[in-house]
Amino acid sequence: ASGEGKKTATQIANDGIKEEIVEFMSNDSNRLFTISEMQKEIPCCAELSNQRVSALIRQLMNEGKVERLEEKRKAYFRYV
Repeated sequence: ASGEGKKTATQIANDGIKEEIVEFMSNDSNRLFTISEMQKEIPCCAELSNQRVSALIRQLMNEGKVERLEEKRKAYFRYV
């Protein structure tokens, strides 16, 4: 099973970024964020690609920390 053992440097970095995202989003848990807004407003996301932020948000959704809502075909995310 690949999910066991030591984490890679990337996984460790991702965990840190996810913590920052959750912390930022939890400050305003009623607010809906788009991926682009996260890239603009969350310091740790500024340097990341849209795909990378999306992947991290997907992991946070799987962990039950973030939920996805869709409005007029646009995806929004909020802290749970």
